[in-house]
Amino acid sequence: MAAHTIILGIESSCDDTSASVLRDFEILSNVTANQSIHEQYGGVVPELASRSHQENIVPVVEAAIKKAGISFAEIDAIAFTQGPGLLGSLVVGSSFAKAFALALNKPLIPVHHMKAHILAHFIDDKNKQKPSFPFLCLTVSGGHTQIVKVESASKMIVIGKTIDDAAGEAFDKSAKMLGLPYPGGPLIDKYAKFGDSTKFKFSKPRIDGLDFSFSGLKTSILYTIRDQVKLNPVFVEDNKYDLCASIQLTIIQILMDKIEKAVKETGIKQVAIAGGVSANSGLRKALELRNEQGWQTFIPKFEYCTDNAAMIAITGKYLFEEKQFANQMVAAKARLEW
Repeated sequence: MAAHTIILGIESSCDDTSASVLRDFEILSNVTANQSIHEQYGGVVPELASRSHQENIVPVVEAAIKKAGISFAEIDAIAFTQGPGLLGSLVVGSSFAKAFALALNKPLIPVHHMKAHILAHFIDDKNKQKPSFPFLCLTVSGGHTQIVKVESASKMIVIGKTIDDAAGEAFDKSAKMLGLPYPGGPLIDKYAKFGDSTKFKFSKPRIDGLDFSFSGLKTSILYTIRDQVKLNPVFVEDNKYDLCASIQLTIIQILMDKIEKAVKETGIKQVAIAGGVSANSGLRKALELRNEQGWQTFIPKFEYCTDNAAMIAITGKYLFEEKQFANQMVAAKARLEW
């Protein structure tokens, strides 16, 4: 019987410190330490994030290895997020990974964060069907909004991207306009369930091709709130649920219009979503409805939507098979090309 491949994955691109142990395609552990300190500032503070990673990285990795029930000697390689992300945060994870790999004399595997979000779909789960190549993936997060043509685990082509802001940022900035605490995206999703999504109309961008834009939408929301508050000082509180529902519907419509266009242009009807915004219930429902149009859709488990090390480990597994290893000169990069 062939020996198992065990990968230790480390993720530190933003404000979550995460470590995961993968055996072949099965996750043995996936431990994440969240940082609540940023809530009082209304967004992630890079300096505070990197300091928290320094405090969390050792106990999180230790907990992941202990939970997986393996020894250091059984680890075949260490995979880590090289980028994109906050440079200070990435440096903490990459420095630990490099030191750990050097100490254990194990291969070191740098991973592209957004590719990892996509490959999370291939983590073993008996109840979940996996996409087959090629498929389209709508990757939506606080920093990225892309349509990716996934031809294989190692060949991915970005065929559409945002020209300004990301969908996740649009959710969070809109929530801030409504006076909701950070992170506001999940709260918009929560309150939207109680509101009328047709109550308010916001302008949608007219962008050619498969690219996205969300800056104009944010301006439209801002002006709507500003003008209405002049007439009614408690306008936001009186209309909170309807505003959340209308904002959410508009963002989802923008996303779905483009992915529908991509399906028509490519002829590929296998469509997945990935990234933090893929946890949004409205987006998940909108995608599931496309199954009635002959699509085959793939939605990640909630635990693999937000930043996590399981997705780094599964990507590391594919790169391990291709022997795509790095030496100790490898460096974290805030911007990392595909």
